[in-house]
Amino acid sequence: MPNTPPPDFASLSLAEIARLAEEHRLPPVESWNPAHCGDSEMRIARDGSWYHQGSPIGRPAMVRLFSTILRREPDGRFVLVTPVEKLDILVEDAPFVAVELKVEGEDEAMRLAFRLNTGDVVVAGPEHPLRIESHEDGPHPYLKVRGGLDALIVRSVYYELAQLALTQDETPPGVWSQGVFFPLEPEA
Repeated sequence: MPNTPPPDFASLSLAEIARLAEEHRLPPVESWNPAHCGDSEMRIARDGSWYHQGSPIGRPAMVRLFSTILRREPDGRFVLVTPVEKLDILVEDAPFVAVELKVEGEDEAMRLAFRLNTGDVVVAGPEHPLRIESHEDGPHPYLKVRGGLDALIVRSVYYELAQLALTQDETPPGVWSQGVFFPLEPEA
């Protein structure tokens, strides 16, 4: 994985974003099944910050690298996995945070692209659905990233989605992306 910073999201077209997302090759973590080796002593905070032994990991390239070997186990645990070891990692909410939104098109032809805190880009659609969960502190909006890994959508981006939903004249209020309608209300 290159250590170059991600391109400026705002300057990219949705076609360029989709191409970058498609080109982003991830290690085949689903096929790696080493014996469990212990605890990584790492944590991903609710705001998407990564920590090792209580100290923040300040190098974005290191966070991007670790994010490529992150996997969710069938029992719900999160692990960092390589061909030779598997280490637990604590995730406070979701392992990724969607920090920016780019919208193209209108109504059913709309496409919504999200930039994650790792620099990755994800276009919402059939394989990357949006959902809202009800929590004690209010609604938590999520975007499926891959293999049981979600991104928590930051409040400011959620408000952008809500504003879009208000222009859609749908009941319940929601947004379209890649031909799929996503209601912006908690799942039943």
